[in-house]
Amino acid sequence: MTRIALVEPILVQGALFVEVTTESGIVGTGQSACWGYPAAVAEVVRAAGAYLIGQDPRRVEHHWQYLCRMAPFRGNVLSGAVSALDIALWDIKGQLLQAPIWDLLGGNCRDRVRLHLLMEGGSPDQIAAHVRAAVGEGFNAIKFDPVPDGYENMTLDALIGGTVERVAAARETIGSAADIIVELHRKLTPLQALPLCDALARFRPLFIEDPIQIDSIQSQAEIARRLTTAIANGERMTSIWEFRELLVAGGTQYLRPDLGLAGGITHCKKIAAIGEAFHASVVTHNFLGPVLTAAAVHLDVSIPNFLVQEYSMLDERVADAFPGTLRRKGGYLPLPQAPGLGVRIDRGRLPEHTRPMWDPRLGLLRADGSVARAV
Repeated sequence: MTRIALVEPILVQGALFVEVTTESGIVGTGQSACWGYPAAVAEVVRAAGAYLIGQDPRRVEHHWQYLCRMAPFRGNVLSGAVSALDIALWDIKGQLLQAPIWDLLGGNCRDRVRLHLLMEGGSPDQIAAHVRAAVGEGFNAIKFDPVPDGYENMTLDALIGGTVERVAAARETIGSAADIIVELHRKLTPLQALPLCDALARFRPLFIEDPIQIDSIQSQAEIARRLTTAIANGERMTSIWEFRELLVAGGTQYLRPDLGLAGGITHCKKIAAIGEAFHASVVTHNFLGPVLTAAAVHLDVSIPNFLVQEYSMLDERVADAFPGTLRRKGGYLPLPQAPGLGVRIDRGRLPEHTRPMWDPRLGLLRADGSVARAV
């Protein structure tokens, strides 16, 4: 029986990867999505290594439970570390059994994964140009942030008018050829979000994502109850208990778990099952590159209630640093065929291809000097 011999966090600028190596030389790869505090996540990974070394890597569920409950505290940093380790352990298990991860999760429910392109925003004319380029690449779903720069100091009427103008430009350009997803990036208060979402309803967005800060699950649920347009939430949430409370309080919503933050493959499979019980579809969150894209795709193909996968062109720009990167075909990714996760890290190419470290001096202030938001 092979055992874990080495657990390594790989911290490069704002990106945190992990590699878990067995005594027989099998390497499992994972990544955290807690990109705001990657050095803190690295320290948790090192602490977890003290437990994991010498353990049987195949006991994935057991290790998940142990790591989440081995100390008194919880939160995104712990969950970001456990998520990365969980993905790496599933990668090892797939390689040991010579099967892709999705096959170990019950087999595939679909043969390919539909994508929505994480598109740039900008002026109405710029958005129209981005939309034409996305359609030209084969995407039939796009997402962008239409909130104008300087929104934190705008009147409500100016905020709504500027946002509507940008979404209108996208819809007029794309017609019915693709779904539009509106990303509000947690920028608004509930009293701003409600009239803005009402104003955007006529453009028939597939859903509106994260209209308010994630401080309160109850507040997010209240927004969902009061709108006819579908809402999506969850990219910063970390547990089945949070997602259950969101659905109980606010009814059916699109769920946005991130495989690198919400407990990895083990836990996100459970989140999807809870969503299924509420007739809620899963729209996996992801914008940090090929490792997390691959992890998300293995989940996407294995669950019945998947809708569409977030996709960033970053994957294609950094593919040479990640051998095995899934290759897009138009607006879809194919079913992974390699054993395990299927993606590796070329450490020699990482420094030029990672997310810049978050700058704590860049917090947004209003004109009166008060804090407007955090991303």
